[in-house]
Amino acid sequence: MQFIKKLIPFVANRYFIVTVGFIVWMLFFDQRDFFQQRERGAELKKVEDAKKYYQKEIERTQKQLDNIQNNKAAIEKYARERYLLRREGEEVYLFEDTLHPATK
Repeated sequence: MQFIKKLIPFVANRYFIVTVGFIVWMLFFDQRDFFQQRERGAELKKVEDAKKYYQKEIERTQKQLDNIQNNKAAIEKYARERYLLRREGEEVYLFEDTLHPATK
């Protein structure tokens, strides 16, 4: 009971009331409230992860391009694998992967 009597003047203090009101306003009602900031932070992380992924893909593709431009055997290999090209008189056999039909 004595604790409550000591607490009442503190809670009734106008600075305490204004501070609590400010915190509540910033958490729930402000244009940049706490929950929107969390959502935006999560979205930013997703975008940064996607950026890293695409940068790695660009580097990988650039290496492939450099290899194809400088290596004649790589050009032939790429054409055979990607476009199913063949030499005259050759037979090409295609094997379908029946275990994972939803690939690519």
